[in-house]
Amino acid sequence: MFFKILNYLLGCVRCFVNCLNKQQFLTAIRHLQQLLKGQETRFAEGIRHMKSRLAALQSSVSKAGPDTPPVSCPALNAPLDGQKFGSKYLVDHEVHFTCNPGFRLVGPSSVVCLPNGTWTGEQPRCKAAPEGSEAADAAFSRAPRCAQVERTQHCSCEAGFHLSGAAADGVCQDVNECELYGQEGRPRLCMHACVNTPGSYRCVCPSGYRTLADGKSCEDVDECVSPQPACPRGTVCINTGGGFQCVSPECPEGSSNVSYVKTSPFQCERNPCPMDSRPCRHMPKTISFHYLSLPSNLKTPITLFRMATASAPGRPGPNSLRFGIVGGNSRGHFVMQRSDRQTGELILVQTLEGPQTLEVDVDMSEYLDRSFQASHVSKVTIFVSPYDF
Repeated sequence: MFFKILNYLLGCVRCFVNCLNKQQFLTAIRHLQQLLKGQETRFAEGIRHMKSRLAALQSSVSKAGPDTPPVSCPALNAPLDGQKFGSKYLVDHEVHFTCNPGFRLVGPSSVVCLPNGTWTGEQPRCKAAPEGSEAADAAFSRAPRCAQVERTQHCSCEAGFHLSGAAADGVCQDVNECELYGQEGRPRLCMHACVNTPGSYRCVCPSGYRTLADGKSCEDVDECVSPQPACPRGTVCINTGGGFQCVSPECPEGSSNVSYVKTSPFQCERNPCPMDSRPCRHMPKTISFHYLSLPSNLKTPITLFRMATASAPGRPGPNSLRFGIVGGNSRGHFVMQRSDRQTGELILVQTLEGPQTLEVDVDMSEYLDRSFQASHVSKVTIFVSPYDF
């Protein structure tokens, strides 16, 4: 601004010499003096404000505590075992370790420097890998592709490999996706098991399952629908998670005036009772057999089985039903409750972990005007798979 005013004043002097009289020139000078005075006042105020800000900043810094020293951890070497068999590299503030071909890493594959100046884990080592192991397989390490660009060598690796070591003598080592995504908090690559392969991975399913088209999911194989019979004659095949069971439900043996006859592969009916045999009428009128296959760790509560009654045409049905668990080895895993007037539900209330087989006997008793009419028992067998799918 000062230089602008000075240039204006010089221009006025030239103008006075060329075109202004004395009175006009003196008037112009007075106007310029007033303008300079205003500029000087504003400039002084700006200087005072700046000095005040600097003084406040200096005071704030002086009152602050001592400088926090930067966190540093002890220096880490490349994985050693008497001599150098590996390398280390930095990825997202973590130090990662790899071993040269023919060696395997013993210890953590990466560490992080904590605020207290220590590493999360011990210094790893590289040990000679056994013959035939993945680390000893040459397919898991390859030479990098390098090019000279402006006197600098640049190297890269194929997809699924990472460069280990300096560019001049680096090695492309396989990225173990199974180990990387197997860490807690990361998404699962496979429904069951992951097998690392050179530059990639593949998913495998347990025996009794097939791998679906997505290459990751597993589906149970139903052995009971195979062309060749899976079970011997006289038994029934029940498909389970990863396998099958051969079952042969049998009616209870007769005693006194009570006897049963098999009316279907999975149901027995009581023969008519003598007119004067009250104990016979209190025995189950029907006994049915049911088989369920469940995965491990199924989310609870969940309804597994329902029982209901139906009246024969022209005959009055029961006006009251009672449901309960009357046998088995369920150990409190289930409860039986009414869902409506004619139906009861068997509900799983505790998580099951397989493999295991549970049995639970459920009773439905019929009443007409508070008078007992008949009872029906459903014997439910549950096969729990060792897998959660």
